[in-house]
Amino acid sequence: MRTVVVTNPPRADAAAVDSLARYGVATVHEAMGRTGYLGPSIRPVHLGSRIAGTAVTVLSWPGDNLMIHVAVEQCRPGDVLVVATTSPSTDGMFGELFATALRHRGVRGLVIDAGVRDVAELHAMGFPVWSAAVSAQGTVKATPGAVNVPVAIGGQLIRPGDVILADDDGVVRVERESAAAAVEAAQAREEKEAATRAAFQRGELGLDRYGLRERLPELGIEYVDHARYAEQTGRGS
Repeated sequence: MRTVVVTNPPRADAAAVDSLARYGVATVHEAMGRTGYLGPSIRPVHLGSRIAGTAVTVLSWPGDNLMIHVAVEQCRPGDVLVVATTSPSTDGMFGELFATALRHRGVRGLVIDAGVRDVAELHAMGFPVWSAAVSAQGTVKATPGAVNVPVAIGGQLIRPGDVILADDDGVVRVERESAAAAVEAAQAREEKEAATRAAFQRGELGLDRYGLRERLPELGIEYVDHARYAEQTGRGS
């Protein structure tokens, strides 16, 4: 691994990033062809936040948060700090003091494939965090890593400047070049879902709206009256 700090990487268009914040992670993930989701292991430390921002990436050694300190200087307003480790780690690499420094620089939140601590303080100050673990285990500041290089979390490659959208459902990455297209796709999906919601409120069934009813026989699904089912199976209930 090259131990390097890359400065001034390209970032996704700020207006497109802010527009994506209007949509949920699930909506954007579906709208972009079910891509970019970081998986269920990256979860919100506390519920109720939704953020979108541009990634500043960190590659650290497990149990070592030196490169997070290095990365703080590279953060700009509207960024989201994204931290990965060279091998699996659950140590508490991030806490209230880091959040205080990032808040001062206008950072919108943290996504980390490792542990965090000071959860009560993070919640009280309203700093959103998505992590793989919560752990009081401390770390050292000794091993060089990298800042603003591509990192992988949950099978997704995240480059500096990519869009990170996070809410109670998890985290999704949108490539920086696709930010505007993601906004259009998410808007179209939201309009489609609004029409479906109205149909369901009128009593329409998903079986009919999605054209599923006629597919059931093709899949071998049959409707059988209870009395006949009991007769066929010998089960009375």
